[in-house]
Amino acid sequence: MTTAQMDKYSEIYKEQVDILEERFNKLLVNEEPASLYDPCKYIITSGGKRLRPYMVLLSSKAAGGNFEDAYNAAVAVELLHNFTLVHDDIMDKADKRRGRETVHIKFGLNPAILAGDNLVAVAYRNLLKDCRINTAEIMDSFTTGLIEVCEGQSYDTDFETQENVTIDQYKLMIQKKTAAMVEMCCAVGGYLANADEKIIKALKTFGLNLGMAFQIQDDLLDILADEAKFGKVVGGDLVEGKKTYIFLKALEFAEGDDKKLLLEVVKNKGIDKSMVPMYRNLYIKLGVIEDARSLMNDYNDIALKALDVLPDTEAKENLIWLANMLIKRSK
Repeated sequence: MTTAQMDKYSEIYKEQVDILEERFNKLLVNEEPASLYDPCKYIITSGGKRLRPYMVLLSSKAAGGNFEDAYNAAVAVELLHNFTLVHDDIMDKADKRRGRETVHIKFGLNPAILAGDNLVAVAYRNLLKDCRINTAEIMDSFTTGLIEVCEGQSYDTDFETQENVTIDQYKLMIQKKTAAMVEMCCAVGGYLANADEKIIKALKTFGLNLGMAFQIQDDLLDILADEAKFGKVVGGDLVEGKKTYIFLKALEFAEGDDKKLLLEVVKNKGIDKSMVPMYRNLYIKLGVIEDARSLMNDYNDIALKALDVLPDTEAKENLIWLANMLIKRSK
């Protein structure tokens, strides 16, 4: 892909994000009561990459549809995503999200819970606006995505108190918590375009594997990123004692004192931030950074290969650009 093409697809992405932002800013204006809708507006106008709604738009266009018939569905998936963020932040007792106070800190716990619940309902209301065809399939995909995210979050919570977590268990967790939502975005886009089952299957395979690659990249960024660009604490997973792919792979490879050092993370449910560089060096020594990069690239290759069955269009090229952009990101 040439530099000119990459610049072009980057510009299309920015243009569509601007359109989506305008829709989010207008979405809940004048809704009452303010005690419910102010927290909702706060979270949905807090920015972010808007990758999930963009994937709905791109998938629809790549499957033969157009952006105009998919904007409401795109808004719906972002509302659903924001619902998960509100409730995740409550469960994680997080103080900040995207550089701002989390909803439950700013508005209180009960308003935050209710706002999250309401975002799900508003998401379905927006999704239905675009359900002119394949309504049952679209609703089933959307609902399955929601269920899987909840299942993934539950597995993630279980891992906090589960001493022994396998690589396969971790992969299942991220498949549900992260990848299933991306898969759903691509499927919904395909159904909105009335694509045939071969195209739908290809889009779902693309989304699922891209979601897996995205999460492995997230694990890598957590330990390797420039904190100023990353926007959150580097090494936060270790500080919180999270059992990521990199940590579990290190535990698998380590012996002797190295293994004892890793087991301290499990025993103490995390480490002090000052110890992060030491663990980063241990990861490098054990080769798990390169192992994770290789796995991420494998998932991305599967995702891109799935697109072979789609017609050769600008939208397909844009999906390829997006996939490659996501695994090269720095934040």
